[in-house]
Amino acid sequence: MIATSRRHLLAVAVALAVTSPIAATAEDKTTIVVASTTSTQDSGLFGHLLPLFTAKTGIEVKVVAQGTGQALDTARRGDADVVFVHARAAEEKFVAEGFAETRRPVMYNDFVLIGPKSDPAGIKGSADIAASLKAIREKAAPFVSRGDRSGTHQAELALWKTAGIDLETAKGDWYREIGQGMGAALNTASAMNAYVLSDRGTWIGFKNRGDLDIAVAGDKRLFNQYGIMAVSPAKHPHVEAAAAKTFVDWVLSREGQAAIASYKIDGQQLFFPNADQPGA
Repeated sequence: MIATSRRHLLAVAVALAVTSPIAATAEDKTTIVVASTTSTQDSGLFGHLLPLFTAKTGIEVKVVAQGTGQALDTARRGDADVVFVHARAAEEKFVAEGFAETRRPVMYNDFVLIGPKSDPAGIKGSADIAASLKAIREKAAPFVSRGDRSGTHQAELALWKTAGIDLETAKGDWYREIGQGMGAALNTASAMNAYVLSDRGTWIGFKNRGDLDIAVAGDKRLFNQYGIMAVSPAKHPHVEAAAAKTFVDWVLSREGQAAIASYKIDGQQLFFPNADQPGA
């Protein structure tokens, strides 16, 4: 049943076009599944990294791009060999449950609050995310939430709490949850001229900006750390443990970290490697 599920997942990954652009050239070539966030996919990072990794190791990588919560659940079911996400508390819980032996930091960027240039909440240029969210709520300015248990969604919910706002009682027609990924959330915000929290990497790579621009950035509470974990063969003996370790080791290596740093769009670096900071 598990093997069938994994085969189905690989087929789905191919059908959704969230795979490495490198195609398998031999039936016996090792393939691993990486459950990751939509931000690493939508930003184009994997399109940059995976051909380099495959060329070096011969290991193919199929990416299943989901919100962090869904990606971790995919790995809990044994349908992924590696998890590459950005919600540290959820990652540490995954390790504590025995689904991975360790979590390692990989890279970081930051979240930015995107909004319409008309700026109905009057927050453009602020570096105070809590005050900005309060202004959005007070003026009932349109706000799009991913609502998908992703790392970005979890960060958004934590920021509302930091602002002292109870969404269960405060949200109304102004607050729209879509249950989709970062690209879809940005597209919805563009169509609605709404505010939305985004990771900076996806925003830089996003083309359908319409009337949107960065409204709030620079608050230390917007820091966005990514971590990586190989799924434990003690939990799921069928995982490609050796190939998964090779992938994790490469991402954390000097070569992998340099590849992350070299990924830029229009001269802007999207992610900043920090595997050398074990406490991150």
